[in-house]
Amino acid sequence: MENDPVDRRRFVQGVVSATVAGSVVAMNDRAVANDESSDRAAFRDHLLKSLGGAWPEGCPLEPKVTEVVSKDGYRIEHLSFLAESDDRVPALLLVPEGVDAKSPAPGICIWHQHGGEYHLGKSEPAGLAGNPMHFTGVALAKLGYVVLCIDALGFEDRRNPELADDGTLDNGGYERYLFLRYLVQGKTLAWKNILDMRRAVDYLQTREEVVADQLGCYGHSMGSTHTWLVGGWEPRLKALVGNCCLPTYRGIHREQILHCFPNFIPNIYPDTDTPDVAALAAPRALHLNFGEHDSGSPIDEARRGAEQISKVYEKLGAGDNFSFYVEEGVGHVLSETMWQKTRDFFGRHLPIS
Repeated sequence: MENDPVDRRRFVQGVVSATVAGSVVAMNDRAVANDESSDRAAFRDHLLKSLGGAWPEGCPLEPKVTEVVSKDGYRIEHLSFLAESDDRVPALLLVPEGVDAKSPAPGICIWHQHGGEYHLGKSEPAGLAGNPMHFTGVALAKLGYVVLCIDALGFEDRRNPELADDGTLDNGGYERYLFLRYLVQGKTLAWKNILDMRRAVDYLQTREEVVADQLGCYGHSMGSTHTWLVGGWEPRLKALVGNCCLPTYRGIHREQILHCFPNFIPNIYPDTDTPDVAALAAPRALHLNFGEHDSGSPIDEARRGAEQISKVYEKLGAGDNFSFYVEEGVGHVLSETMWQKTRDFFGRHLPIS
């Protein structure tokens, strides 16, 4: 990035050049990769501390399916599973017709948007409520993918179960409370979101209808933030797509953007920024869409961040695994072209057999 100190550039160059959670780095100069792997690991360690510290030991998922509804070309299972021993995550699983243990398909997790619509979460991508633009889970299921949609903490069935009489802890008030509750424990809401998403991958991988080593994820807006947040911590996700959200802290500060809480990780800026976090997904496949006039991701910063991520992939010998697209004249949307880019990306990296 412009005007960055030499020490930062040297640090980031080191950060980008090693393995990610056991993935093999495809580089011609293996010695360089080995020399720089410690710097990347150091960044990951620092990031984990900034997020909130080590992930807890996984508890049994104890999944519960409460209802199965037949739809045109797929079924929806209403279910839940444990993220932590005292926290059950509501979810919807979309299974295409003809997909079963004998004919399994790739699986895709969808992280829903924010939009200030706290009554919506998993139900929107599952096509049960909200804006048809974001019925992405249904669209993917009709393409043949098994799709898992979960509620983020504070949304839909994970809103405050004990509302105050005056409603101050409803919706945005409750979300703010959650952010502060984790903060005083030395954690971030992003830490909890990542934990829940990793547990979602745990569950999706257990399903007999799913090809266990063919998993991906998609998210719009806050869901895009969730995508690049989880990428560095979940090597089982082979293909990741984020639509309309990669705000840099420099852009947030310049434009004074009040962004959703998962975007904020302490103690990493200005030495590093959100593109450095997103780049930890490398060398696994990652695609990002942006709208030219999206006020939540100033386009000059989004382009700069995407170009920085691209350099990481190139340095790891995986340049073909990263792509980004900027659509002119649009804002914070999932356009037809953006969706076609998303479909094509999954088609290449998680093909339906």
